Amino acid sequence: MKILVINCGSSSIKYKLYDMDSRTVLAAGGMEKIGLETSFLKLKAADGYSKQIKVKITNHEQGINFILAQLTDAEHGAIKSLDEIDAVGHRIVHGGKFTHSVVVTPEILEEWKQYSELAPLHNPAHLKGYEAIKHELPNVKQVFVFDTAFHQTMPDYAYTYALPYDLCQKHKIRRYGFHGTSVRYVSRKACEFLNWDMSTKKLVICHIGNGASVTAVDCGKVVDTSMGLTPLAGLVMGTRSGDVDPMAVLFLMEHENLDIKQVSALINKQSGVLGLSGVSSDMRELDDAIHSGNSRALLARNTYCYSIRKYIGAYAFAMGGLDAIVFTAGVGEHQHSVRRDTLKGLENLGIKLDKEKNDVNFGEDEVISAADSKVTVAVIGTDEELLIADDTEKLVKGETV
Repeated sequence: MKILVINCGSSSIKYKLYDMDSRTVLAAGGMEKIGLETSFLKLKAADGYSKQIKVKITNHEQGINFILAQLTDAEHGAIKSLDEIDAVGHRIVHGGKFTHSVVVTPEILEEWKQYSELAPLHNPAHLKGYEAIKHELPNVKQVFVFDTAFHQTMPDYAYTYALPYDLCQKHKIRRYGFHGTSVRYVSRKACEFLNWDMSTKKLVICHIGNGASVTAVDCGKVVDTSMGLTPLAGLVMGTRSGDVDPMAVLFLMEHENLDIKQVSALINKQSGVLGLSGVSSDMRELDDAIHSGNSRALLARNTYCYSIRKYIGAYAFAMGGLDAIVFTAGVGEHQHSVRRDTLKGLENLGIKLDKEKNDVNFGEDEVISAADSKVTVAVIGTDEELLIADDTEKLVKGETV
């Protein structure tokens, strides 16, 4: 079975084509800068062939059509005909109260659309991707895999905000959490790697990329997560502020004469590590600045790591124990200095790093805690696209996920 996985962003489309029989990637790529004159597609074939194609793409439908054409291209295509695509799986950022992945039907689509206003940059783009595939491949089943679904096991006291209850009910305001597809994949993979029964273990999953979150997984179920109604809440991130006193935002709106769009851009795109350091949102560039003696860069990394450490400690106590801390995603997998500084001061919880293993680990699945550490610390690579493909294959075969 061949599964096409699609991830539509506000101005981008990422894709992977899987052969599920061999669990291999036949083709992958990404369309960037949709709607601009400088739009382009980067593609990569299974044999390592890669190419960048400059092409004017004005909307997602054009982008999907161009990607499908490349998949069947005589020179670098992965398949001879689109008829070889058996199903399409979509990464969906916000699924509201959906608790698992679903085959899309007209009824499912209408129910899901009500959550678009909670993710205005992402969900409308996902819908465009679905509609484009529906137009080009009308007989192919499509599956929605929700980033929020794995978090729906949180108890009500963990996801409820202390705002007027009726307003929260009316506007669907609550903690939803994000990165759930990655957390589900990594928590299972970590337990398989460690030869553990996940139903007996307490894990903290640190998905640390430009966007970042920490999730408490107790015996296979999420009990709390750092992101909230939107992906802005929680940790200090690359360009996002994370947790901030709401009055600080209102204060800036009043004293800097900012409107809603301006303050949204401020806390989503101009804050976090970038806003603190004035250097970059990239932790590698931040490390370079620190080594050059930049005090603001050092403050940014210290604040960044402290925010992760604080959540790890809180979730260890919320679960009443901790068996493992797992680092994943771009920064979590590859930035040893972030892992080191994050875990400083947690020795009293029985957490002890193996410095040599940590310093040389750049993305390999590995235990990086010391032999006498009471809590296992591991680096486990995430693969959200593969999980989306797995869910899609199971659902179109009539199996449960």
